[in-house]
Amino acid sequence: MSKKYKTWLSAFRLRTLPLSISGIIVAASLAEYNGFFNWSIFVLALLTTLSLQILSNLANDYGDGIKGTDNHERIGPQRAIQSGEITPEKMLDAIKINILITIGLALLLILSAFGSKHFLLGLLFFGIGLVSIYAAIKYTVGSNAYGYRGLGDLFVFVFFGLVSVIGGYILFSKQLDHVVFLPAFTIGLLSVAVLNLNNLRDINSDRNANKNTLIVKMGFENGKIYHYFLVGSAIVLSALFGILYYTSVFNLIFFIAYIPLIKHLIVVKNNTEPKLLDPELKKLALSTFALSVLLAIGHLL
Repeated sequence: MSKKYKTWLSAFRLRTLPLSISGIIVAASLAEYNGFFNWSIFVLALLTTLSLQILSNLANDYGDGIKGTDNHERIGPQRAIQSGEITPEKMLDAIKINILITIGLALLLILSAFGSKHFLLGLLFFGIGLVSIYAAIKYTVGSNAYGYRGLGDLFVFVFFGLVSVIGGYILFSKQLDHVVFLPAFTIGLLSVAVLNLNNLRDINSDRNANKNTLIVKMGFENGKIYHYFLVGSAIVLSALFGILYYTSVFNLIFFIAYIPLIKHLIVVKNNTEPKLLDPELKKLALSTFALSVLLAIGHLL
C-alpha cells in the first residue's frame, strides 16, 4: 500500500469505527428480539454510521489542523494536516465528498426503512441525518465550534447514545419501546467517557490552544471524578437493564465487559500524568464495543 493511501487511512482513524457502530448493533438486537429486524436496514445503518464517523474524523483533523490545536504539544497519533502529508485544501475536498456519500447512504437507509408508508418518519429522519452531518463538522470546524466550548460531551451522548440506539430501533420497528432507553443511556455514557478520556489526555495542549473542553474548564482531578461517574453510571444502568429484562442467565454475559472497564477506572484513578492515559483510549473504546456486542447477543439468547 502506498504512503498516500496509508495517510488517508490514518486520517479516517479506523480505531474509532467500532465504537461508532456500537449503538446500531444494540438497536438491531432489540429489534430482532421484538420481530422487527431487517438486514437491508441493518447494513445501510452501519454504512451510514461509519460514513458519519469518518466525516467527523476528517472534519476534526481539518478543524484542529487549521486552528493549530494539533501541534507539537499534542499527545497521541500525529494527524494528517499536522504531519503535512495532506493539505487543508485536500482535506476539505475529502470532507465535501464524504458529505455527499453520507447523504446518499442516509437517503437509501430512509427509503429502505420507511418507503412511502411512513412519510413523516422518513422526513424526520432525513432532518436528523442533516443535523448529524452538521454536528459531525461543527465539533471543531468554524469560529463557533462547539467542541471548543465544552459542548462535545452533550453532542456525543445525544448522537452516539440516543440517536444511535433509539433512532436505530425506530428505523426497524417504526415505533418507540421502553426497552431501548437503558441501553441508549449506557452506550451514550460510555461514548462520552471515551471523549472525556481523550480530553483528559489532551488537557494541557487544549488549554494552550484555547480549546475549552469540559476538562479544561473543570480541571484534571475533577475530570477524573467525572470519568468515574460516566463509566460507573453506564455499568449500573446496563446491569439494571440485565435485571429488568432477565429471561436467562445468558442475558448477563455482557457483565464480562465490566472487568476491563473496572480495571480501566483503576488505571485512571492512579494516573497523575495525562499523557500516560493514551493507551487507555483504545481499551475503553474496545470495551464499549465488546459490551454492546455481548449485550446484543445475550439479549437474543
